[in-house]
Amino acid sequence: MAPTGLEIPSLKGKVSDEEWAVRVDLAACYRLLVRYGWEDLTFTHITVRVPGAEDQFLINPYGLFFDEITASSLVKIDLQGRKIGDSPFPVNQAGFVIHSAIHGARHDARCVLHTHTVSGIAVSTQRAGLLPISQHAMSVIPSLGYHDFEGIATRDDEKPRLVADLGDHTHLILRNHGLLTVGETVADAFVAMYFLESSCAIQVRAQSGGGELIPVPKEVLDAAYAGPAQPRRRGETIWPGLLRRLDRSDPSYKD
Repeated sequence: MAPTGLEIPSLKGKVSDEEWAVRVDLAACYRLLVRYGWEDLTFTHITVRVPGAEDQFLINPYGLFFDEITASSLVKIDLQGRKIGDSPFPVNQAGFVIHSAIHGARHDARCVLHTHTVSGIAVSTQRAGLLPISQHAMSVIPSLGYHDFEGIATRDDEKPRLVADLGDHTHLILRNHGLLTVGETVADAFVAMYFLESSCAIQVRAQSGGGELIPVPKEVLDAAYAGPAQPRRRGETIWPGLLRRLDRSDPSYKD
């Protein structure tokens, strides 16, 4: 992966150390979406709350592809999607509707990650939703909600229904639309999306084989769902390795 070549002044030293660390993680997350094939041109967003500022968030500069995003290019916005401070980049305010609803209702949802992947959308169109046919899916389903499609998410009146459907879950399937995860950190939201996206990809591939799917026995499902919940902070051990992988190919996300 080649450096972006965009001339973006560095904000390192111009924002707090805490904000800079979050900027680096968020920029890395955008780059990882490209690496894993989860981007949809310039559409969809990942947002994260600015440390120490509960009503301020970082979001991608609209028009930049995800593999061009750097820590300094991320735009700071308020809960209404309005830019805070100077930035040469616009913000897709309409696309922030989903994120602002969740950030406003869930204090623990410091990071919100939304994708339009082929496998995710494919499962979102299936009436039965995500099937418990894999170990990956079984780790997701206990904390999975569904939100019915109401058209392109640009209306504020949809927010209460979206928040209610997410509830206290970590994962959400937006029917006929895509996938969404939340986390206390960027790392947690990314790892949650990894398992949700992988579950959808496994399901679509299994169904495409045309053979009869093997159901997980009810007693195994019951035991799994009754046991300890999957920890929400799974990103702590995985994230450093993902950053090392990015650093080996293109560390410019840190700029």
